Amino acid sequence: MMPLLVSCIAVVVCAVLLKSSIKRYAPFYYTASFALVALYLAGVAGMLPTWFKGGVFLLMQKGTLPMAMFFVVMFIGVLPRGSKPRLALGPVRAELSVMACILICAHMIAYAMSYVPRVIGSALANPFIAIGLLAAVLLLVLLAVLGITSLVRVKSKMNAATWTKVQKSAYVFYGLIYVHVLALLLPSALSGGAAAKGSVLLYSVLFVAYAVLRAVRSMLDAKAMRSS
Repeated sequence: MMPLLVSCIAVVVCAVLLKSSIKRYAPFYYTASFALVALYLAGVAGMLPTWFKGGVFLLMQKGTLPMAMFFVVMFIGVLPRGSKPRLALGPVRAELSVMACILICAHMIAYAMSYVPRVIGSALANPFIAIGLLAAVLLLVLLAVLGITSLVRVKSKMNAATWTKVQKSAYVFYGLIYVHVLALLLPSALSGGAAAKGSVLLYSVLFVAYAVLRAVRSMLDAKAMRSS
């Protein structure tokens, strides 16, 4: 629970301080994200020293860092237009999204190699596992679409209306993340797991808050369009 909150704060601070650098040298940050994924997978394979692996695992094992980035990207979109936070973070929203898409691949690959083979046989008997795996497959598809179309070069070559429609699938993506998290954490939370309960509570608060703010933002935007 705390690692996610701390990561969200760290992402916001870094995005503000490094905004110009991220915007100008986006390929460097994408490469660094791929390098972090490679380090994590090397750690999973036992190729890193314990002292180094611990720090990488803290950020990557449960998708903590990329999830923090996704949350920042989500909430940037519902901030009041013209507000200081949106002006400060908005310019690097696409870059943060791409980095999050790259980084979450570490979590997906590692769990596909270790967790999925162990539970695939019980998926039909356990609805939580089945829902979690189905959501993961759908997330993988949407991740590829959203990540690729968030790249500036790809966006510039797409029709604006088409790009907007594709990017609206991000709402489905966010919803599926919540479904995936709940499916995996609820069994432990319902059986009394304190850590799982805390995570379910935190994710629920964040996703419900986003849903409410997204609805409010949509109503305000529609009202502004009718008035113009």
